[in-house]
Amino acid sequence: MLRTALRRLLALAAAALSLLLLVALLVAGPAHAAPPSYVALGDSYSSGVGTRTYLNDGTSCQRSVYAFPSLIAAAKGYALNFRACSGAKVSDVTNTQLSALSAGTGYVTISVGGNDAGFTSVITTCAEPAWLSDCKGAVNKAQSYIKNTLPGSLATLYSSIRSKAPNATVVVVGYPRLFNGEDCNALTWFSPSDESLLNATADLLDSKLAAAAAARGFAFANPTSAFIGHAVCGDPEWLNGLSNPISESYHPNRVGHASGYTPLVSPLLTGSALRVNAAVLARARAQGPALAAQQRHYAPADRSIRPERFGTPYAGTR
Repeated sequence: MLRTALRRLLALAAAALSLLLLVALLVAGPAHAAPPSYVALGDSYSSGVGTRTYLNDGTSCQRSVYAFPSLIAAAKGYALNFRACSGAKVSDVTNTQLSALSAGTGYVTISVGGNDAGFTSVITTCAEPAWLSDCKGAVNKAQSYIKNTLPGSLATLYSSIRSKAPNATVVVVGYPRLFNGEDCNALTWFSPSDESLLNATADLLDSKLAAAAAARGFAFANPTSAFIGHAVCGDPEWLNGLSNPISESYHPNRVGHASGYTPLVSPLLTGSALRVNAAVLARARAQGPALAAQQRHYAPADRSIRPERFGTPYAGTR
């Protein structure tokens, strides 16, 4: 009889323990999975130069919460590692940014190649009066590099990205045409032929980026169509013309990232087009301090990247 009572007591205790565990699980709620990992690689067109507000991360990378990687991460709840840095070339991405990738990386975007082709020096040259500069010569040199040297560099870089992030969705992001046939800035001297040459160079660069991306199985986001009507001197203008400070020049502004790049890149990266509204902007701004703290850990490496420097065009009178 004593054994029977003991067995009943043990059974009651086991039932009570099970009930307590069930209650604890209900109170705690379902376990939350870690947010998907998103690594943004590349240069100033990804970091957000042109938006005029940058993270205080101890670098000259000029990373902005208003850049498309920050907006996409804020909209989707992704855990962003914002490695893109102003001035980055292919070698800089390889040496300072790829360490952020791993087998757990779910999403990657990358824009690079413009600085390798001498983007800032070509624009500076072509902005000067024709008698003072050789725009066509500068463009020809850039196009030769894009045709003959850049494809091999991109192939090696993209192979490294896939090796380090084997499970990631990767989107290569291109460059828009800067001009629409008009120069409305008082201190630049772009002729219609100069603008045509520069736009053709952007098209050439995008074609090489697209081919390299396709060869590796990456998606390519081509911004050419999205920015038509919104180039420098467009209405509204999504690309800054000559600006103060001069480092803001010839890059997408906040509207260019929110209305141009974000809806262009997001379907390829996430599977759905994203609309940037007030709530997304608020979340993007709120994540700024955490992003800055994260990127300070990389500051010693990022200081090896030479920032972009546009020269001041000839200051004479038209």
